[in-house]
Amino acid sequence: MNARALSVLPHLPVLMAGLVLAGCGGVTIAPTPSLPKALVTKIEAKVGVVIPADQRNFVHSETRGGVPWTITLGPGHQQYARAVHAAGFREVLEFPDLDAARAAAGLAAIFEPRIEQYSFATARETGGEYVAVTIRYRIKLYAPDGGLVDSFTLTGYGSAEAKGMSGGEPLSVATRGAMRDAAAKFLTQFPAQAVAKQMARGEALVAAVLPAAGVALAGGGDLIETVPVRAPRRRAAPPPIASR
Repeated sequence: MNARALSVLPHLPVLMAGLVLAGCGGVTIAPTPSLPKALVTKIEAKVGVVIPADQRNFVHSETRGGVPWTITLGPGHQQYARAVHAAGFREVLEFPDLDAARAAAGLAAIFEPRIEQYSFATARETGGEYVAVTIRYRIKLYAPDGGLVDSFTLTGYGSAEAKGMSGGEPLSVATRGAMRDAAAKFLTQFPAQAVAKQMARGEALVAAVLPAAGVALAGGGDLIETVPVRAPRRRAAPPPIASR
């Protein structure tokens, strides 16, 4: 066996994985969240959650190295939004749009969680070791009359070992990890926000006069993190939330 052939051997699993994916017509997954029971104190408030049609049907599609990737996130996002808000508030009602939520009686606030960006790194791009996912959410907070009170950004990170799993399973696992990470950040960091304290005291929320501050509910680093996704690393506890 010549030297050139020997040099290919360490990368053979990654190359073979690429051939398998290309041969099967690409990767199509629909990850759904698996969130552990949240050990947090619920805010004593009745809130609405708006999940519009574009979010219920959200699909991320792209082609890498000739392989099409299709990640259907809409149904999982809907489950994610339900679970997170149910864990954080006394009562949660779901609505298809803001107008429907405005017509409801007795709401303390209305949330609209949106997927703002989904990005991933494949096993081929990480040297065959792991798959990594970043999901950035924007959560709009409205007063009961529909006026915008504030807007928050929230980034979840997830990764999964590529070995021992076939097809799109590593990407599904990493995506679920990113959802769990984002959920944990919201549930632990949102209660410290001034608007959350207002809600806990039963005070009415008022729409902002100026554009919303855009508070980052993120675990460190820049407010916006895009691909390429960095390798997972051990991190200290997230720093306090800072306004942009």
